[in-house]
Amino acid sequence: MSFRNLEEILQAAASPIELLRNSQIGPYAFPVVRHEFTNWRDEQRAWRETCALFDQSHHMTDLYVEGPDALKLLSDLAVNSFKNFKVNQAKQFIACNHDGYVIGDAILFYLEENTFNLVGRPPAENWVQFHVEAGKYKVKAVRDERSAANQGRRLTYRYQVQGPNALRVMEKATGKPTPDIRFFNMDTMIVAGRAVRALRHGMVGQPGWELFGPWEDGDAVRDAIVAAGQEFGLRQVGARTYPTTCLESGWIPSPVPAIYTGSAMKPYREWLKPSSYEATASLGGSFYSYNIADYYLTPYDLGYGPFVKFDHDFIGRAAMEKMAANQRRKKVTLVWNGDDVERVWGSLVHGHGDPAKFLDVPLANYASLPYDKVLKNGRTVGLSTYTGYTYNERAMISLGVIDIEHSEPGTQVTLIWGEEGRGSTKPTVERHSQSEIRATVAAAPYAEVARVAYRPH
Repeated sequence: MSFRNLEEILQAAASPIELLRNSQIGPYAFPVVRHEFTNWRDEQRAWRETCALFDQSHHMTDLYVEGPDALKLLSDLAVNSFKNFKVNQAKQFIACNHDGYVIGDAILFYLEENTFNLVGRPPAENWVQFHVEAGKYKVKAVRDERSAANQGRRLTYRYQVQGPNALRVMEKATGKPTPDIRFFNMDTMIVAGRAVRALRHGMVGQPGWELFGPWEDGDAVRDAIVAAGQEFGLRQVGARTYPTTCLESGWIPSPVPAIYTGSAMKPYREWLKPSSYEATASLGGSFYSYNIADYYLTPYDLGYGPFVKFDHDFIGRAAMEKMAANQRRKKVTLVWNGDDVERVWGSLVHGHGDPAKFLDVPLANYASLPYDKVLKNGRTVGLSTYTGYTYNERAMISLGVIDIEHSEPGTQVTLIWGEEGRGSTKPTVERHSQSEIRATVAAAPYAEVARVAYRPH
């Protein structure tokens, strides 16, 4: 049977849970970029010890929004304040549904007067585009899909240069001192004779920039940065390593978009295509509920509380004002017990019957939307949402959202690794048994340098 939109798919499915849990899509893809340039251990070390070059040109959706009502549109949809937002600045854009639960987030670039670029995973861009096409605002939008959907050619290349030696690398690449750019502000550099827009950034808590410009300039700019970085230990980071950056920076990239329920969201579900991220994403892990709303997360759950500003009207404001006074959960890092991790790996070569769910490195996610349950004294107290190994900390860690009373660093909890009933029908899931993993609650971001330097003072 062919479906015209997500709403029709949901009407035919047993439930949103069954639809997502048995999706045949695996984890979020990072296409085109080489799997590894050297090896993932040294590539992780580079952003902590020397300098790392990330190629972000392929895996994110870009939505360019332009017009006299562009700023109003974005303000109406975001929890963020736009009071002092100016050209050559950027911010993390967070969009919620009418009940205050997160649909998605992305980085919003203020490129020119009345011209913006939203960059990230598709849910936030989809929500904005839906409102553009509704015709209420005097705006137009141009969508630049991920390389997997547009034969590899984009409108814009996008790189990040991060690490202790990033300043020296860029000074050599530009042949002059780098401009003194404030955090999340932009300026222009000249690299290989091309004008490059530079956002002062710190994706893994280290000094650095996000660099972007016309697609046709991308190869020359990248080659010049690689050449300049040779004497400073620069390493290019491959697609295997790149998604582990958020483990140290503390960003949770994959909340379930809060769009599957509610009559207010029905027109949006009818707008979403059957091939959309929301219709095809896979749900995985040991957290089970028959109610999809139990998978929704608030901005406060995700650590976005400081971004929520009630100085403007936006979708979800009334609900969020109530949430602000009654925050129940907190974002944390969960540091997995090394002996328990060894036991999971050891089950592949020891014992009989089903081994534990395979624990891959450096990223262990096997679904687009990973949700494992976290227990304290046998009771579910939260979720573990993104798992991987950081060579810099010599630890398997995950990003979690747990009840505030159990969020103090040093608290001991248990998470369940693997799915019920020997696993779902996802092709990334082999028959397996569930495992209990002891974990210690730690701060998010986990890396000390990220906690100290990532946020502006």
